[in-house]
Order: sequence, then structure tokens, then C-alpha cells
Amino acid sequence: MSSKGPVIVITGTPGTGKSTHAQILAQESPVPLRHINVGDLVKEKNLYEEYDSEWQSHIVDEDRLLDELEPTIEAGSVILDWHTCEIFPERWPDLVVVLRCDHTRLWDRLEKRNYPLKKIQENNDAEIMEVVIEEARASYPNEIVVELRSESTEDLESNILRIVEWITVWQKNQTEGSD
Repeated sequence: MSSKGPVIVITGTPGTGKSTHAQILAQESPVPLRHINVGDLVKEKNLYEEYDSEWQSHIVDEDRLLDELEPTIEAGSVILDWHTCEIFPERWPDLVVVLRCDHTRLWDRLEKRNYPLKKIQENNDAEIMEVVIEEARASYPNEIVVELRSESTEDLESNILRIVEWITVWQKNQTEGSD
């Protein structure tokens, strides 16, 4: 798939810093990238079947979500920011970044968001059990899945630099490949 810029998925358990990473990456990237917070898109475009009040979350209509995203993905130059990644077709991402965070730090972050205790526990368990990284590894080629720590400002800065370097190399490879 030829595109102006890469398709990058930034994923991880809620509270690991996906949106912060995606927002800064969109600003720092050597190529223009559009940041799409998939959770916000689901709400804005009503791409859900119902709202689960117990879990305080929407039950996503995956088919409608994928149909909505397809033209944007085909155009490239996008960052998808979501707590899961395995629903995205294997052909979509050029890079899948899985953010990880120590579970005690994650617990504190989710408490600050006023998540209900049950939701904090479920997300904390998911982080401990490595659910998101396992989904990513099972869904995409190993060479495009990167696991990064997201516990401090230093981690954030280092991660952004690393992804920007990856974009630069990716862009160079795209240019050389089209000669």
C-alpha cells in the first residue's frame, strides 16, 4: 500500500499514555500524521451497539468502525490510538507500539481518572497478564510490534524519539523502494 506516511497503531492498557504519546508524536513527526483517538471516534460517530453502564464503556460495532477507518488508513499518515489493536487488519499498520506501565503506577493513574474499582482491577489484571502485547504479537508480524515502557516523562521523550527515528527510516525505505 503506497501512502504519504506510515500507519502507526499506539496501543496499551488504559492509562499507559497512548493519547499523550500520539498527540506529541503527531507534532514531532518528520511527516504529517493525523492522530485518531479511536475511542473518541466511536463516540462521535455512534460506532457502537450499546453502552455498558456497569463497565462505563461502549460496546463497539467493529464492522462499522473498520468501515469508517478504511479510507483514512488507505490514505496513510495516521496514528491510531486505542486500548486494543487486534481488530485492525494485518495489512493496516506499518508499526504497532504497545505501551507498558508498572501495575501500581497504572492503578494510581486509573484512580485519578475516577474509574470504578472493578474497571481499575480489570485493566490492572490485563496489564499484569500482558493481554495487549500478546494480542499485538498474535495479530501482526513480530518485526512491526514494539513494546515500550511508559512510566515517566523520560520514557515518553525517549519513546517519541525512537518512533520519530523509525518514521525517518521508514520514509527513506519508501523513497528508495519507489526508485
